[in-house]
Amino acid sequence: MIETNDKLIKQVIQLLNDEIIPAEGCTEPIAIAYAAAKATEVLGKKPEKMNIYISGNIIKNVKSVVVPNSGGMVGIAVSAAMGAFAGDASKELMVISAVKPEQLSEVKAFLDKQVIHIQNSKNNMKLYIKVKVFAGSESASVEMKHSHTNITEIVKNDEVIHKLDDSNHVSPEDAAAILSIKLIYDLAKTIDTSLIKDIFDKVIDCNLAIANEGLNNDYGVNIGRNIKKSMDSGFYGSDVRNKAASLAAAGSDARMGGSAMPVMTTAGSGNVGLTASLPVVTYARERGKTQEELYRALFFSHLATVHIKASIGRLSAYCGPMCAAGGVAGAIGLLNEFDYDTVAKSIINTLAGVSGVLCDGANSSCAVKIANGTYAAYDGIAMAANGKVVANGEGIVAGDVEQ
Repeated sequence: MIETNDKLIKQVIQLLNDEIIPAEGCTEPIAIAYAAAKATEVLGKKPEKMNIYISGNIIKNVKSVVVPNSGGMVGIAVSAAMGAFAGDASKELMVISAVKPEQLSEVKAFLDKQVIHIQNSKNNMKLYIKVKVFAGSESASVEMKHSHTNITEIVKNDEVIHKLDDSNHVSPEDAAAILSIKLIYDLAKTIDTSLIKDIFDKVIDCNLAIANEGLNNDYGVNIGRNIKKSMDSGFYGSDVRNKAASLAAAGSDARMGGSAMPVMTTAGSGNVGLTASLPVVTYARERGKTQEELYRALFFSHLATVHIKASIGRLSAYCGPMCAAGGVAGAIGLLNEFDYDTVAKSIINTLAGVSGVLCDGANSSCAVKIANGTYAAYDGIAMAANGKVVANGEGIVAGDVEQ
């Protein structure tokens, strides 16, 4: 057992609170909307034109996804216009959660003018957004780096009014350096659940709500509904694995399809948050586990996801929910009271099975990937429970889970 102390537990709880936050819609278009709303607020008037500089990963994750409350519109320019003409910067990643019809009319009129210039920032940052707005002779800009709400610079009329010293920036990945799978496993078994109850109650309520929205309505390719229909018709078996994949995928169907319902994100991603939570909730409820056991399993799943994803970064060409699949496998092992070695092997098996899954941007196929990741998680823990693990040196697999 790894020794823990009050300081370490406080750090871990703070990390959870930093890494699990609510957001409406896909996180990247919302981050652009937030930057545009903030720049418009600083300008003090509605913009007449706008320049947007964004990293390749932001372009990839915004170009194809429906922007919430936009009436079904898609893309980078839509995200920025929604923030500028219908956003409330004080709400951060809920910036466009209260759009009025007259504001949407303003957004469409602004888009029709074609005065939004979009450019790849080409600065090699995984997450970079800068929005500059203009009205007459005045201008204002807001820059973000590294995470979706981390404003690093604000400029008005060429005067810098806010500047963060980027050299001292502590990235989410740096903050997660205290973690290991062994530490997460030990804490999950021993932590006072009153310390984590509130945050995971929000995760359960919020993510289940949007999953049910996806199951009951038409979004994207409806992979979640399709799995459920296949179970109901007898085409699939109605087992816990299919139920988990259906629920998790349905949440992404709704989110990628433009639902305005919020998601509790994990490691900067709503799809990662859905994957880290809903398969675990499904398993716990199907197997009659207590609420306390569910809190402990969600604690493991989310922290293991943050730990795995820390090696990859906030945004990448690798599919983030595949990191969460590893966390889910271990959490199911925890719910079955498996020892650390079995839990570690389940993560190895899962990540070995989904290595190389490409992130081709936020779109309706994200839900398909989440279903596949959920299946991989269930297979990974089943293999480990039966004493099997992908061997050191095969594919990406090394000698132990940390390697």
